[in-house]
Amino acid sequence: MTDRQERHTRILILGAGPAGYTAAIYAARASLTPVMVAGPQPGGQLTITTDVENYPGYPDGVEGPAMMEDLRKQAERFGTEVIYDLATEVDFGARPFKVTTEDTDFTCDALIVATGASAKYLGIESESRLMNKGVSACATCDGAFFREQVVGVVGGGDTAMEEAQYLTRMCEHVHLFHRRDEFRASQIMQKRTLENPKITVHWNTVVSEVLGDEKVSAVKLQDTQSDEHRELALTGLFIAIGHKPNTDVFADGLAKDEAGYLVVQPGSTNTSVEGVFACGDVADKTYRQAVTAAGTGCMAAIDAERWLAEQED
Repeated sequence: MTDRQERHTRILILGAGPAGYTAAIYAARASLTPVMVAGPQPGGQLTITTDVENYPGYPDGVEGPAMMEDLRKQAERFGTEVIYDLATEVDFGARPFKVTTEDTDFTCDALIVATGASAKYLGIESESRLMNKGVSACATCDGAFFREQVVGVVGGGDTAMEEAQYLTRMCEHVHLFHRRDEFRASQIMQKRTLENPKITVHWNTVVSEVLGDEKVSAVKLQDTQSDEHRELALTGLFIAIGHKPNTDVFADGLAKDEAGYLVVQPGSTNTSVEGVFACGDVADKTYRQAVTAAGTGCMAAIDAERWLAEQED
């Protein structure tokens, strides 16, 4: 059994997605020598994304893992130390803050939380097998790949309504599958969805299997009331049943909203604990885009840098 390490750093960054890497780039260029704990999925959700065509600076598009590799190299170029470890406990009771990982006991003067959020999925084998081969959890990210095609959306909340309506702008038709006989979305979103001629709603319906070899060709549907099974041809399936922010490690140490996202002060990345800053999808349930995550990562680094300077005055 190896001895645990004890380390101190001025800025510790938890999470290695677009938000974390951008925060690291800014903090490193400010000579703050940040340390990043990459977490369970270094690179974040973009590592399970194929083509990214809506991030500025890549005119021909870029594969998600390649883009995250670019960001990692840029962060390390300016002096960021990336550690492939997982935070298991965080103590905000006193400063410096204490962060326990699987291998190291860290203390830090400022903490940037960029742990992101994870999309919720149906949990069926065929869904994971065809991920990025027609199955997606982000219409804004991937909808353009399905122009003039027939696609499906799973869900019954505002996110599902928004995804379905967005897809009608480019797709031939959108099938919306909901397991109940009424939506939980807001009334205005329901009205827009039900009145859209390019959307067909399938009530009391669940997707039991996604069909296709190399890419999605159809879905197998099950009626939750009659147990009837049928197949429907389509080429894309968007899962819109929600996201879960990755905040379990913080327990009750940071203020969260009703959905579990970290609450930040308007116009900043300041959390409920002074000296702790949140950026990216862990604090954003509205946009959830790589470019917005990167933007708030920049904000978090600048907020942290200014806060640290104030402590030294």
